[in-house]
Amino acid sequence: MKNWHMMLLGRLVIGLGGENLSVAQSALIAGWFSGKELAFSFGVGLAISRLGSVLNNITSPMVANVASVPVSVFLGVGMNAISLMLGIILFFLDRKGTRKCQRINEATAGLTESLLEENEEFMEEDYYSSTRPSSRDNERPNLQQKESVGLRDVGRFGILFWLLALSCVVVYGCVIPFNNVASGILLERNYFQDSHTNCVLEYPNECTCGSLQVSNKAFDPDGNVCHFDQFTAPLLPSSINITNTQAAASSSSSSWEYTHYDFENLKKGDIDCNDPFWADACTKDYCDALKTATEMAGRTMSIPYFISAALSPPLGHLVDKIGRRAIVASFAPLMLVAVHLTLALSNLSPILPLVGQGVAYSLFAAVIWPSVPLTVDERLTGTAFGVITAIQNLGLTIFPLVVAYLYKVARGKYIPSVEIFFSTCALFGVVIGILLNVMDARRGGKLNARANNNNNENEVFHVEKEQHEGGYITTQLVSTSDSDYIH
Repeated sequence: MKNWHMMLLGRLVIGLGGENLSVAQSALIAGWFSGKELAFSFGVGLAISRLGSVLNNITSPMVANVASVPVSVFLGVGMNAISLMLGIILFFLDRKGTRKCQRINEATAGLTESLLEENEEFMEEDYYSSTRPSSRDNERPNLQQKESVGLRDVGRFGILFWLLALSCVVVYGCVIPFNNVASGILLERNYFQDSHTNCVLEYPNECTCGSLQVSNKAFDPDGNVCHFDQFTAPLLPSSINITNTQAAASSSSSSWEYTHYDFENLKKGDIDCNDPFWADACTKDYCDALKTATEMAGRTMSIPYFISAALSPPLGHLVDKIGRRAIVASFAPLMLVAVHLTLALSNLSPILPLVGQGVAYSLFAAVIWPSVPLTVDERLTGTAFGVITAIQNLGLTIFPLVVAYLYKVARGKYIPSVEIFFSTCALFGVVIGILLNVMDARRGGKLNARANNNNNENEVFHVEKEQHEGGYITTQLVSTSDSDYIH
């Protein structure tokens, strides 16, 4: 069954589920790995996600060509079923870990309270003044206190958060929408190019190859047979008119989707290679070449995600060590400007630009998501991830519409207008990144600091007692990150 509205409904359901899943995953990672491991943990998660994208880009065209498009879609259904089962397992693991941390927090908080009261007379007054602002009760750990979160709290997000959100929109706007049309761009630019020769078919109003036409060769003006390389699309008839009578004469006509094919001005968009009429009876050479080119484009367009999968964990670990998040958030889109201008204005192989896109994507992802918890209160982390994801998806809704408009205006061409648009998005990312560095410097440089300098929140306190030679006992608060209890 082919139903446009049902397809749109399915896309809506996938969008709702996928983005909620993304927000939940980000909040879980931020909660369990706050501190020095945050960027690395995000990197591992992104690596696994990108490997899934690589697998999809390679296998989906192959399955669709060997079997059918519905079969490749049901393969995705199976992968979602596996994701559901893993999500259920994760729920129980998270609940178990949370309860364990709560028990530890309650025990250490009670011990801290009793020891502070017991040894209060032996503690130096300057120790209290250096560790507590004014009231001892205000500084003692209160790990059970929880505050409610509302939508009005979004208004309390600072300028750093909103700059991160804008940067996320424009940078991801030239990565994810590009991947959506990358196959078409690579086919047009490299693997299925239009023929620019003066060759014409011997019978321009008849099929080219298949059960309805054994051979329909192309000739140049001098009468020589034209030979096209593997990256050039075979010529199509200028028009065809296959009637019911002709369809009945073909042994394979029973599997055709229609019994009458009438095109006065046949174009590429009219060819549906999933229809046996085109794939086996009329334009077999064209459909065979298109299938081969599509698989090649699928492998090539997987390069950025493969690079991202390989580099995200080590880059995340590096960011945890050296910081410089805002600086990297400026440099990554600068790389993307060069990548998309190269694809738009040159005839170079797409391999190197796509490697560059993979590196830039890895760098940006390694800093943008771990930076979110650094710009908001800890209790608002989940809300912040939800807001930034919503803003990102708003952009990812608008940008494909812009791409479609540019494609239509260019009469079915992606190059160069669509790539110029992606370059412009990346350029905006550079400008926003510069502003992010300026504002971060004015607010203490938290984004560019190393992870251990930011690990002042999400701490569990315990007490260390020390017996001195004079016989008296002192106590001190020692902090430990929550993530130490989940290993």
